[in-house]
Amino acid sequence: MKKYLSEFIGTFSMIFCGCGAMVINDFTGGSITHPGVAITWGLIVMSMIYAFGDVSGAHFNPAVTLGFAVAKKFKWIEVPKYVIAQLFGALTASYVLLFLFPESDLGATIPTIEPLKVFIIELLLSFFLMLVIINVSTGSKEIGPVAGIAIGSVVLLEAMFAGPLTKASMNPIRSLAPALASGNFSHLWIYLTAPFAGMLLAVFSCKLVKDENCCDDKC
Repeated sequence: MKKYLSEFIGTFSMIFCGCGAMVINDFTGGSITHPGVAITWGLIVMSMIYAFGDVSGAHFNPAVTLGFAVAKKFKWIEVPKYVIAQLFGALTASYVLLFLFPESDLGATIPTIEPLKVFIIELLLSFFLMLVIINVSTGSKEIGPVAGIAIGSVVLLEAMFAGPLTKASMNPIRSLAPALASGNFSHLWIYLTAPFAGMLLAVFSCKLVKDENCCDDKC
């Protein structure tokens, strides 16, 4: 139960702080700025990894959970339980933001360019993120003191340059929860498919270039 609660709290914190930064930036007329929003995403992901990495592995993302399972670093039986915990965490955070800022879009991932280009960008962002994740973690526990820094840095970097175009989701739950709370489902299909495709591609590419510590039978 502790690992599911960790996934709930970690996902809640990530969505509340990350999407909250986007909402407050709009609410205050840009006081946080785009770099500030990107930094918020990177720091909250890093912080939650250090807080819960040794308990649940700090997935906070169903595409990451699925990727670990495909890589044989995580038990398949745990996948639906993790996804449910992540979903409830993200939904709770989104509805708290809805209560606080009822007129906002809750940080919904609304593209500013053509859907196909958004899909390609989100697929590549997810690919890069999972490539780092799978090389610094085991699936159930993070490896070493730099895992949080490495993963948080990738999130910050990708949010910094791709955020203005796609909102740099890289996480189906991160897009689904604000959409459900706000009722804005514009191009949601992209964010429910591209992260899975990108992260699974990262797993398979990792298997091609690394034999050790990439994909094995240890969970």
